Amino acid sequence: MEPSALRRAVGAATTTAAELSLQVDDVVVIQNSDRVALRLVPCDVLARVAPSEHLADSTFEVEVARLLADVVDAPVAELDPRVAPRVFSRDGFALSLWTYYAPLEPEIAPAAYADALSRHHAALRRIDLDAPHFTDRVARALGEVNDQDRSPELPAAEREFLRDTLTALSTGIGTGKDSEQLLHGEPHPGNLLHTGRGPLFVDLGTCCRGPVAFDLAHAPEDVAPHYPGADLGLVDRCRALNWALFSSWRWRRDDQMPDRDHWRAEGLHRVRAALDRCAQD
Repeated sequence: MEPSALRRAVGAATTTAAELSLQVDDVVVIQNSDRVALRLVPCDVLARVAPSEHLADSTFEVEVARLLADVVDAPVAELDPRVAPRVFSRDGFALSLWTYYAPLEPEIAPAAYADALSRHHAALRRIDLDAPHFTDRVARALGEVNDQDRSPELPAAEREFLRDTLTALSTGIGTGKDSEQLLHGEPHPGNLLHTGRGPLFVDLGTCCRGPVAFDLAHAPEDVAPHYPGADLGLVDRCRALNWALFSSWRWRRDDQMPDRDHWRAEGLHRVRAALDRCAQD
């Protein structure tokens, strides 16, 4: 968010917390992109604040967390138990309030990562949730790639490359025999916290349906071999698809990712490297 929007988001979070009798003397910005994560001190709440146009996404994320709260040992971050499990609206923002977990060192080992993801998948199989299919995400990316007004700086050759890659990979993965289920959607290392309760997944609003390989492709490459029954060839194809999705988002006219020009080039490089690996397999 731009500095002015960030100040308003902080104000919305602190005012909402105060109205809920949560003490806030300081605010620490944990993450700042199109939406922000704020640590409110000393009440130790993690406030996730998004522009109001993302209200539906915030509501979906809270619903996923609410359902998983009833599943014993689900490895996910919890909503703050002191307030109602809902999304709050204030000053053009949608806010949800979560338990803050202090991060631990060192990094999560591959076997522990795979175990946490396996347990998360088991928990997701126990809830009833209407979630989009991963191919819906591909369709949105194709919408960006195919519309020159929405991706005006994408060169013609790269536009064709991304279009062909997204179409071919999603068709092959989406019609495979691998069973599908509810997924986290983006269980990359930035969405897995190392806490005193063990590894916990955050950013639950990316939940979708698809093969478990789609989730494994977001994890570091040394995780999948530790996941029971993982189809490593399918994971490689999903990893190529994920990099194609990532690259498509970076070429959006309104993309706000820091160092976007670097990641535009790097993303395309990663797509090609992943496709080469698939060809070798």
